[in-house]
Amino acid sequence: MTPETLPSWPDAAPTLIAVAAGRASAETVVRGGKVVNVHTREILDWDVAIAQGRFAYVGPDASHCIGPDTRIIEAKDHYVIPGLCDAHMHVESGMLTPAEFAAAVIPHGTTAMFTDPHEIANVLGLPGVRLMHDEARMQPCSMFVQMPSCAPSAPGLETTGHEITPDDVAEAMAWPGIVGLGEMMNFPGVVNGDPKMLAEMAATARAGKTIGGHYASPDLGPAFHAYAAGGPADDHEGTCEDDAVARVRQGMRSMMRLGSAWYDVETQITAVAERGLDPRNFILCTDDCMAGTLVNDGHMNRVLRHAIACGCDPLVALQMCTINTATHFGLEREMGSIAPGRRADLILTSNLTELPIEHVIALGQTVATDGTLIADCPHLDWPGTARRTVNMARDLSAEDFNITAPNGANEVRARVIGVLENQAPSKALTRTLPVTDGRVDTTGHPDTCQIALVERHRATGGVTNALVSGFGYRGKMAMASTVAHDSHHMIVVGTDRANMALAANRLRQVGGGVTLFADGTERALVELPIAGLMSDSPAAEVAAKAEALMGAMRDAGCTLNNAYMQHSLLALVVIPELRISDLGLVDVTKFELTDLIET
Repeated sequence: MTPETLPSWPDAAPTLIAVAAGRASAETVVRGGKVVNVHTREILDWDVAIAQGRFAYVGPDASHCIGPDTRIIEAKDHYVIPGLCDAHMHVESGMLTPAEFAAAVIPHGTTAMFTDPHEIANVLGLPGVRLMHDEARMQPCSMFVQMPSCAPSAPGLETTGHEITPDDVAEAMAWPGIVGLGEMMNFPGVVNGDPKMLAEMAATARAGKTIGGHYASPDLGPAFHAYAAGGPADDHEGTCEDDAVARVRQGMRSMMRLGSAWYDVETQITAVAERGLDPRNFILCTDDCMAGTLVNDGHMNRVLRHAIACGCDPLVALQMCTINTATHFGLEREMGSIAPGRRADLILTSNLTELPIEHVIALGQTVATDGTLIADCPHLDWPGTARRTVNMARDLSAEDFNITAPNGANEVRARVIGVLENQAPSKALTRTLPVTDGRVDTTGHPDTCQIALVERHRATGGVTNALVSGFGYRGKMAMASTVAHDSHHMIVVGTDRANMALAANRLRQVGGGVTLFADGTERALVELPIAGLMSDSPAAEVAAKAEALMGAMRDAGCTLNNAYMQHSLLALVVIPELRISDLGLVDVTKFELTDLIET
């Protein structure tokens, strides 16, 4: 069963009624378990009957639903909980295609995802979004797509491979798997009444779908209130309790994330666990998980365990990644709970806090048992246009990474991007650096190295050079990545210009990915041939290569938690304070370009 073949509730209703009344046999009955009812926060000694991919009967005794061909699943000593939902994520950030992402997370109990493919939108435009949508619809679970809203994320501050327009948004709203508008990152545009941003939100609202939010600013004054007035229904950029409270007070949902690099649940869930606010408007999500996290630690089950460990009642935490998510997207009557008519997504687990995922049913079919996927996750035939996207004008040399100092200067005062561990924002720092042979020299300064953004969409030959601090790199090394949120040019960070050129040229050669060079030798490579963002290899293979990359980063002196995620976000020009783009250094506190060297 897939979303494409699942009958609607009205179409399935005659069968569901007949099964619940005992006139027809269920396809599957789960009996003898403790059903967790997320509508009432009760644990009930109930049975569950399934037909046509939906729940037909949920009650104290399903024996009347059992026929000679009914499959019986004995759930004795197990809790029966709804399948888990990830309310905000980007498949591409896992370095996997939708098929391989689904294959990785289904064994962890994730049966529904709300994914915003704005990464591929920046590279391939609306056709790329359609490819993601179509592969998502082929999977044996529910992968809903939000139409990307901001490509570019900040017009005038970056150049993307393609631009998303209000007409694109209006067109996508008619696609069967589109559930709303992806995160509206251009919050200054909304606040200032930008016609394009307002038109995208209007097209979504008129289609009766949900507008995703992204307010990455600590300012909770009039600008925040103006943003809320524009229509975004949720926000995942909060980092503290006050952020969460402010959002729900405005009628928005607070989405609290635990991904591979962002740890924002513990500091916000106190609004519910300690302050006692109504939990209905709080939602858990990942935003985002790398392949290694998925393989080794889990997905939404990891987030749920973490929320419980942070003091949240297990049943409340479960609501935050099931029924709350479904309600938010207008799908409460379709999914998110074990109740008649809903999609038959459930998990058997023997412990509500440790959450071992022992049996997973999605769309009425068993898809995983004891951590092993047993369903097929079909692949789309990705066209060549999606595989040839690293368009550089030429191979680069060390000279392309020169940072030229003003004439006659012996030292400069320069702006530096400061990386913060486990957080998306950066800091705007300054450093006094020496000048050697007319170039800014970072070799003698601890923890400051070069960063460059290499244009890779239109083969302009452009290279923007700047400075970054926080990675701790030492020796002669460089790391390059064609994953560079959100414009997805190429980011190169290094201590040595020759190694920076080697790393950039290697990614041109392989068609995209991530590589690390040290002392002139490649130490790790993760190939990402689809849009320079994704691999269609299994998650375990991608995770192994990503782990080798992390090891190479550690060998080069970097001890930050999941530093690759920090690397890939250094071009995200909608998150404060300082970022890099193909147009220059961006002061995100002012949303304007700024000089690298202070005058």
